Amino acid sequence: MICGMDEVGRGPLAGPIVGAAVVLAKEIKVLRDSKKLSAIQRQKLYKNIVDSGAVIAVEMISVRSINIKGIGWANKEIFRRLKKRIPADEYIADGNLKIAGIKSVIKADSKVPEVMAASIIAKVWRDKHMQLLHAEYPMYGWKSNMGYGTKEHIAALKAHGPCKHHRKLFIRTALK
Repeated sequence: MICGMDEVGRGPLAGPIVGAAVVLAKEIKVLRDSKKLSAIQRQKLYKNIVDSGAVIAVEMISVRSINIKGIGWANKEIFRRLKKRIPADEYIADGNLKIAGIKSVIKADSKVPEVMAASIIAKVWRDKHMQLLHAEYPMYGWKSNMGYGTKEHIAALKAHGPCKHHRKLFIRTALK
């Protein structure tokens, strides 16, 4: 039994990092890396994955923790937490991290169906979370930029300053 894992939100200026782990119950057609899908395609596949009986776990690491411990720690920690949530024979994560008991595969999110599914689950969860944050802080445009450093987001940071959902080190670099 393979458990695929992936995370989203490593690079944005705002919002948490979200990771998902998935053990597929059956093959799901047209799985692809979430970055290569439209929002509508991701939503349909998300529903197909959930409805298929797949075992799914999702974890989020807060901006506060990222600000204190760093994105490198958060990236590894999210996979450690996910591994504890789902029993499996093998764990495969996208990337090239060294984490005990987890096999890292570069581009696994476009090669391994379980990782592709995890990529889709994590992306949909994070996008929903950023849309909720947008309702509280509309001036940053998170509904469309999902916290990434777009020109509009950086202009809003300059005009309004950062809020508690911004990553301190990331915005310092973006505003230079």
